[in-house]
Amino acid sequence: MIWILGSLAFWAVAWWINVRLSRSGSPVAPFVVPALFGITILVLWEGMVRGLGINPVLLPAPTAIAETFSNNLGLLWGDLVQTVFKGAFSGYAIGCGAAILMGIAVDRSPFLQRGLLPVGNFVAALPIVGMAPILVMWFGFDWESKAAVVVVMVFFPVLVNTVAGLRDTDTMQRDLMRTYGASYTQTLLKLRLPAAMPFIFNGLKIATTLALIGAIVAEFFGSPTRGMGFRISTSVGQLAMDLVWAEIVVAAIVGSALYGGVAFLEARVTFWHPSQRRRA
Repeated sequence: MIWILGSLAFWAVAWWINVRLSRSGSPVAPFVVPALFGITILVLWEGMVRGLGINPVLLPAPTAIAETFSNNLGLLWGDLVQTVFKGAFSGYAIGCGAAILMGIAVDRSPFLQRGLLPVGNFVAALPIVGMAPILVMWFGFDWESKAAVVVVMVFFPVLVNTVAGLRDTDTMQRDLMRTYGASYTQTLLKLRLPAAMPFIFNGLKIATTLALIGAIVAEFFGSPTRGMGFRISTSVGQLAMDLVWAEIVVAAIVGSALYGGVAFLEARVTFWHPSQRRRA
């Protein structure tokens, strides 16, 4: 009972501090408030698990997860390299790069606009659990099949956003470029691609999450004896839920870092856009 009361008391104090910081307008508030909120969730989690005596198979305490995390750093790093650096990164780079190039071709060709985009919508609606085992059988059990799954998952979201961005310029802007005698390539590089960058980065940010999910899910259907998806699958069978949660923590950290990296690059590339000026 004391664990529950202690965690509730911490929650009350943290709530009071967050309210005061939010109203104060302090420059540290945007950093302290979310950090304290996250710590509060962990304290409540720890207090409820210990106070209610929840079975660690159902929900391990944060301290148990942290201990498992620190005791298996080498194992977690090897899984991270296999899943993220080999499967997710390579698939993300190939899929997004091909999608941007194909988006330019689709914008240029009415035939592709009418033919490829409807097919893309159909493929994007296919469940990953249905495509993953097929691609694993085609490309083998190593990282290549995981990269193929990631390519399929990220290609069409980035393609659709690229095409939408290239269409964002209005008729007057395009007519002005033609008045200046600009070629299609000059118009593309100096007007249409810069205008499409907010849309493209929106697709790239969506693709960061999809890439990590695709690589992990693909490992459920066949993998060498390493990888985050492989570790989660085998650890569930062994009821080692603390290790499962440790892998989830790694995935959350990596996913947040990838998204933040793309958002940081977006702010540097599209600094001229009204959305970035409002944030500044």
